[in-house]
Amino acid sequence: MIALPVIAYIILLFSNLPDAFKVGIMILAACPGGTTSGFVTFLLKGNVALSISLTSINSMLTIFTIPFIVNFALRHYMNQETELNLPILSSIIQIFLVTLLPAALGVFVRSIKPIVAVVLQKRLKYILMLLLAVVYSIKFFAGEQHGGTGITAAEVWMIIPYAFIFNVACFVFSIAFGKITRLAIRDAITIAIEVSLHNTTLALLIAGTLLQDQDMVKPALIYSMFSFWSAVLFGILTKWMYKDQFSEQEYSSQL
Repeated sequence: MIALPVIAYIILLFSNLPDAFKVGIMILAACPGGTTSGFVTFLLKGNVALSISLTSINSMLTIFTIPFIVNFALRHYMNQETELNLPILSSIIQIFLVTLLPAALGVFVRSIKPIVAVVLQKRLKYILMLLLAVVYSIKFFAGEQHGGTGITAAEVWMIIPYAFIFNVACFVFSIAFGKITRLAIRDAITIAIEVSLHNTTLALLIAGTLLQDQDMVKPALIYSMFSFWSAVLFGILTKWMYKDQFSEQEYSSQL
């Protein structure tokens, strides 16, 4: 919550991006950990309980941190300021409905109907991936009059190097954090996924709906197009490098 906006700010010191894009990247940095991180953690057999806990806690914290970070970015890059308040009660309800309730329902179904849960699990992960692809494809390819951002190829090539550097920096930070705190590799991978897979849906809401600036939406949109796959690739490579440790920790957790 502290390091990611700082990392983004340092990267932007060396960029020549338009001010609206810089604000968009800061908004992205202020929105760590969405529900997709739990999904990827589940696919990679990471610590799902840790992922859900981090997502829930971070989501609660963003109610207070996002207005501060967004206003800082607006003042610093655009000499603007706005009244940006995320309603606490509705945010708590949204966090419960999107994060905690699905997890609780999954645990409940698996406890009473384990065979049904296994069958649903195999199918739902592909359906969820398809739905995510559809939503972000609309935002990416559709024009502004059809719910898209109207992003151009030139803007994509302008933003993507900095989005990619930020993504790599998130991985490096999380691994360094895991090494310093001597976390188990399974937990370190989980945190890396949580740190790198930002809540781009919330970033799109803030930039597109609350601030009503489609240019600020574009960094989060571009980041979302590759961050899912980079997180999956990172997880697979890390599991392969530490396969003995990971298998032992996974077996211990199941016991």
